[in-house]
Amino acid sequence: MAGEDYRQVSFDIWQRMAAGWDRDRHWMWDVSRVVGEWMVDALDPQAGQTILELASGAGQTGFAAAAVLGDEGRLISTDFAPKMVDAARAGSVQLGLRNVEHRQLDAENMDLEDGSVDGVLCRWGYMLMGDPQKALHETRRVLREGGALAMAVVAAPAGNPWATVPGGALRELTGAPPPDPTAPGLFALADPDRTRSMLETAGFEVRRMEDVGMTWRFESFEEYWTFLTEVAGAIAVAIAALPEEDQRALRERIEEAVEPYRTNGGYELPGLAQNTLAA
Repeated sequence: MAGEDYRQVSFDIWQRMAAGWDRDRHWMWDVSRVVGEWMVDALDPQAGQTILELASGAGQTGFAAAAVLGDEGRLISTDFAPKMVDAARAGSVQLGLRNVEHRQLDAENMDLEDGSVDGVLCRWGYMLMGDPQKALHETRRVLREGGALAMAVVAAPAGNPWATVPGGALRELTGAPPPDPTAPGLFALADPDRTRSMLETAGFEVRRMEDVGMTWRFESFEEYWTFLTEVAGAIAVAIAALPEEDQRALRERIEEAVEPYRTNGGYELPGLAQNTLAA
């Protein structure tokens, strides 16, 4: 898909997903806390600094940083989908945070001055961008000297059955080919060598790169299906586009395929993130 076409499709997807991310914000943070806290700990924000969060979604990772920035510090919480910005704004109000500025911002074309922020956070964002290399160059541009980037992407498919199981079932049902591993998508930056190369091309030095395991917990298959159809981005849109009969068939296939992950308390599907600190 051509660049501008992809950007419009991606924009529409995340506008549609914003309501689910807003509704499930607490659950999402519980699931992803180990990833987000790694990022914030690695970035090590200090009181009085300005921290930028890109592709914030409902904002939780940035909010963890805002808590240590103090009244003199500032978190700039951004997303390119305005409904996601609204979701993050609702979250900061709920938490009583007064040092957060919410902005719609395109990470590939930032309306920010050179050297204007002390650190950048981006959880599960660069892999979905139409031109992640351009976004990384922009990230380097807006960082002050000595500033750092803490980022997370989805790691290798083998470590992420929460995503590969439904994706595989959808391809089996529709006959769609496997996705291009370098095209924008969940696994676009799963190859650590590619991630490192893109960071170095943008002028960064990788300080740490680690796989961080997590568990996607669902109390029932119904809860997992709701996640897949209302929160999970591109696959949610693909499911919605299917005829009702095919949606029912897909649901049955996925329910059967995740049976090995059933527990007494629901389902536990492994996930793996690739977390990086670069400066």
